[in-house]
Amino acid sequence: MYESFFGLTEKPFSIQPDPDYMFWSKGHALAFAMIEYGIMNRAGFTVITGEIGSGKTTLIRHLLNRLGSEVTVGLVSNAVEKRGELLHWVLMAFGKPYEEKPVVALHSDFYDFLISEYAEGRRTILIVDEAQNLGPQTLEELRMLSNINADKDQLLQVILVGQPQLKNLLQDPELVQFAQRIASDYHLRPLNAEETAAYIQHRLDKAGARDEIFTRPACLRIARATRGIPRLVNVLCDTALVYGFSTGARVIDVDLIEEIIKDKAEYGIFQYDDPPRAEVERSEEASPKPQVVPDGKSVYWRKHKVISIE
Repeated sequence: MYESFFGLTEKPFSIQPDPDYMFWSKGHALAFAMIEYGIMNRAGFTVITGEIGSGKTTLIRHLLNRLGSEVTVGLVSNAVEKRGELLHWVLMAFGKPYEEKPVVALHSDFYDFLISEYAEGRRTILIVDEAQNLGPQTLEELRMLSNINADKDQLLQVILVGQPQLKNLLQDPELVQFAQRIASDYHLRPLNAEETAAYIQHRLDKAGARDEIFTRPACLRIARATRGIPRLVNVLCDTALVYGFSTGARVIDVDLIEEIIKDKAEYGIFQYDDPPRAEVERSEEASPKPQVVPDGKSVYWRKHKVISIE
């Protein structure tokens, strides 16, 4: 709609997780480092938590693009707490049959699968996204399911990814045994104002922008309105480009962002935070020019075998 008007090759602010647009803020780099550490050290459990829209799923997609053929991954995205069904979800994630068999036989099949993968030199990793939907009983089932080792090696590694409720859930006294099995964890916080400004420019650059589109005051106002949550930043920036296109404004300034926030408050379903504009102007004067964080991550793997259950 607006791409050619702003000189872009594609929409820069999609809300779909896209590892090609991965932005390495300090928090995202640390979160990914903890995931890598857990994998390389055969940690039993790795836990990544963060607010809705903070970039957790994008990190996982980036991870999947980096894993090699020596890693077999099962991805579960929508499991919910229901006693006795966890094993079915796990088997389905790895493409294994799970119907018309008693639970004991299913456990035997799963353990045979883990041993077979290990014998062939492959790691087996289970990733559970939206893991805050699992209750204490289901998490305890998962812990028991992972209780299989070969010498010093953990045959099943588990990465749990979820909203802050997962962090609270794992602090429940009922799950003390589970918590003691967590070898690597990180809570992903929202971007700060400088990171938000750099994030916006990073996505514009990836989409082919050659000229300034968002002014610095506009970026800082967006940071405050969205609290630095990447998905909300994307939504507000995309709306700003639509407004700019419709009014013929090739540069998005703070006045346009204020107009959008006002319109959302009056006519929209979702309202942005609205701190005093003077606060934004003071921050703009005091803050240095943001720098885009380079992608300096080391890459351990290039290919992977992934079976995704959405």
